[in-house]
Amino acid sequence: MSIRRERAHADSFPHEPPAAGEERVVRGEDWYGRDLSGQRFARHTFYDTDWTEVVDDGGVFDECTFSGVKFNASRHTSAAFTNCTFKRCSFFDTRFDQCKAVGSLFQQCTFGAFVVSGGDWSYTGLPGADLRKAVFDGVRMREADLTAARLEEATVTGVDLSGAMLHGSKLVRADLRGSDLSSLDPLTVELAGAKIDPGQAAVIASALGFEVS
Repeated sequence: MSIRRERAHADSFPHEPPAAGEERVVRGEDWYGRDLSGQRFARHTFYDTDWTEVVDDGGVFDECTFSGVKFNASRHTSAAFTNCTFKRCSFFDTRFDQCKAVGSLFQQCTFGAFVVSGGDWSYTGLPGADLRKAVFDGVRMREADLTAARLEEATVTGVDLSGAMLHGSKLVRADLRGSDLSSLDPLTVELAGAKIDPGQAAVIASALGFEVS
């Protein structure tokens, strides 16, 4: 029996998804401050929609596409965004608490005062994302694609990064304490001034070929 494995698209710029039926297309609408708690959307496409200050407690979005959507100052709690694609979206002062974003892909998005607390973001694609000073705390991010991501001065604490792709990422002055760094190759990332704990120091020393005793 085959098992479907949720993960981000392998291609950073995949082909356009098949056009959704018009009943599943939301274009240019103002959803400012709308409460989307408990609502469900599957294979919907949102173009240039304003989600500023949206409240979303337990909403479910599966295989949806968000293009040019403003998520500024929105709050998402125990919500699910699975296998979704976010293109040129704005995430300023956006917060995700205990949310699921398994297999979702973020392309050319902007982030500022961005906070993710808890939840499962495994197989999520954030290649090249500018996440400077972002907060990821207690998040599961197994096999996430953070290739060339900018995480300078970010808080990445207690995060499960096992199998994550970190090649070319910038972690200068980031707080990495308590996170799984087993897949980090210190020769392919920028780590100057990053905060780590003694256990992580041993992992990194071993990756550099030192014998820790």
